Amino acid sequence: MDKYNHRDRVQMILAGETPDRFAASFWRHFYHLEHHAEGTIEAMVGFQKMFDWDFMKLNPRAEYHVQSWGQQLEYSHDEFAKHTKKNFPITTVDDWSNVQPLPLSSPPLAEHLKVVTGVRKALGKELPILMTVFTPLSVAGRMVKDHQTLVDHLRDHPDRVAPALTAIAATFAAFAAELRNAGADGLFYATTHWASANLLTWEEYQRFGVPYDLKVIEATEADAMNLLHVCASNNYLKPLSRIDYRCRMFNWDSSDPTNLPLDKAYDRFPHHTLVGGVDQSGWLKHSSPDEICHQIDRLKGEHDSSRLIIGPGCSMPPEAPMDNLRAIRESL
Repeated sequence: MDKYNHRDRVQMILAGETPDRFAASFWRHFYHLEHHAEGTIEAMVGFQKMFDWDFMKLNPRAEYHVQSWGQQLEYSHDEFAKHTKKNFPITTVDDWSNVQPLPLSSPPLAEHLKVVTGVRKALGKELPILMTVFTPLSVAGRMVKDHQTLVDHLRDHPDRVAPALTAIAATFAAFAAELRNAGADGLFYATTHWASANLLTWEEYQRFGVPYDLKVIEATEADAMNLLHVCASNNYLKPLSRIDYRCRMFNWDSSDPTNLPLDKAYDRFPHHTLVGGVDQSGWLKHSSPDEICHQIDRLKGEHDSSRLIIGPGCSMPPEAPMDNLRAIRESL
């Protein structure tokens, strides 16, 4: 039997105290269920009841961020296949002027506030819940058919894109502020592909990313349990760590050789909790349960339970074997 409940255990780790055991959390999409609030609640609650993770990263369909600005989807009915995008709100640089602030009554936003409330009601107060929110630049990146289109617009027409980024930031700042009332403890704040040298220089991210990121994160309450997820290879985790993102946890793909290794991160983040350690596309997906147990034992031997919450470096592939997750949970 565990000595502490999930909330107490996570709060201890955030305070730098040694808990009764290593904490862990994993997250994935359930594409066939995430068409509406009821399906997303079913997926999230079922996954939590199956594995009893120490916090929930609420994993909605990514497109909820842009559907109110005109994106249409053909929903997937395959658990392992993504939804199909039928259109993109931005096709020319002139289209950015159509991106205006949205009210919280906008159907996709209202739907996902309902998701948070439903998950909280189903799972009670002892489970910390973080709602996935993408940074404004990441939201803008989902409005175009490919990354290069947004890169070109930012470089060639920054004055046309900046008002849209302001509108997106205002929309999700209001959403972030309301999430606490809905039942969330904080944000899982994701940069997706954009805080990376693969797409932008650091100077460009400082201009088009950071100011808008902060508008959203600053809308959360001072005690919010926020986590900053810095995605992709060649990411800007290091320079972002020097900016006050009001996040108590950091998560990134430390198994990627172009990114900061996990064991080198403790000195850089002396007052933050690290979340990760599991290669979600490598050994989590391809190893046997026995091999998984050895990997988790290795992590536990190399790291401190007061500093690390075991988890993936990014959303795990939906096809990763459930038996491997069971092996992780039993290893805790």
